[in-house]
Amino acid sequence: MESQKSICTKYNSVFNPTNEQLFIGIATDLKLEPINGLRHPEHGTMNGWYIWSGEWSDSDDFFKPIHAEHLIEKKPEILKYLSLDIGFRFQIDSKGYEDVWFDEKLKNI
Repeated sequence: MESQKSICTKYNSVFNPTNEQLFIGIATDLKLEPINGLRHPEHGTMNGWYIWSGEWSDSDDFFKPIHAEHLIEKKPEILKYLSLDIGFRFQIDSKGYEDVWFDEKLKNI
């Protein structure tokens, strides 16, 4: 929790914890870099987070649902970003690159 609060403070985001009972949309196996994430509002059984690596696709089946706890087991370095508020995006890699920014358009989808 402290690392999540720290990231929110660093990037001027409201602390908005992810509902771990809902699903995150994940694409690819996240072995490529960088890893990208964006947060929409919650909808249905999805908590709003969509995470991918490699090339983006507009395909309807690009993202598959996964519970937050399973994603955290697979890629624990993502955990600290999951309390960023709706509208935030991040991009990270294993060499320490980190970019976090707010994208107003994400709030209206």
